[in-house]
Amino acid sequence: MALINTVIVPTILAADQTQFGAFVAAYQGFAKRIQIDITDGQLAPTLTLPENQAILPEGIQADYHMMVARPSEHLQTILQLKPHLCIFHAECGEDLLPLFTQLKSAGIKAGVALMKQSFPAVYRGAIEGADHVLIFAGELGRQGSEADLLQTEKVDLIRAINPNAEIGWDGGANLKNVRAIAHAGVDVINVGSAIAAAPNPQQMYEELQADLDKKGVVL
Repeated sequence: MALINTVIVPTILAADQTQFGAFVAAYQGFAKRIQIDITDGQLAPTLTLPENQAILPEGIQADYHMMVARPSEHLQTILQLKPHLCIFHAECGEDLLPLFTQLKSAGIKAGVALMKQSFPAVYRGAIEGADHVLIFAGELGRQGSEADLLQTEKVDLIRAINPNAEIGWDGGANLKNVRAIAHAGVDVINVGSAIAAAPNPQQMYEELQADLDKKGVVL
């Protein structure tokens, strides 16, 4: 598998407008695509800036990772924001397929996220209807968690259900493991603290992306 198509996407997890603005200022010079993490204090234990206040400058693709218990209550705002991608969690308890239909009709890619304990076959319908499937291997609502690389086993299971879906990874990606994650067949690797906490975020972003193209042993 050629890894050149795997992309690194920085993530933003911001509690308020000040934090969000600092992330944007640090990333907008080099990032073409950014994932914005939104939590509601219910599905995830933390509470972030709401999505209608977390808006990226023009020219940057926005992926909203909605860690919310009731996606239907956020849908209209997402439709107005018109991001590149909106990801809802399979475990939320709502039927996501009608929401996916509305997202796609508005030109927004529809994504479903699976937590560590979730088996893809249980959420076959949502995976079949999604443009993007996010393997969530960290902890909801926080950055800096350890990557659970056993979650890469889900890649083949997801592809068997929806071979056309873009597969994303979120949770603990860094220079020690990014090549292994990419080799597992992941298309998009979302990176939080490894970039955010780096002395030079752009340099770390470039090192992570360059590491994907190296050949040889990855483990």
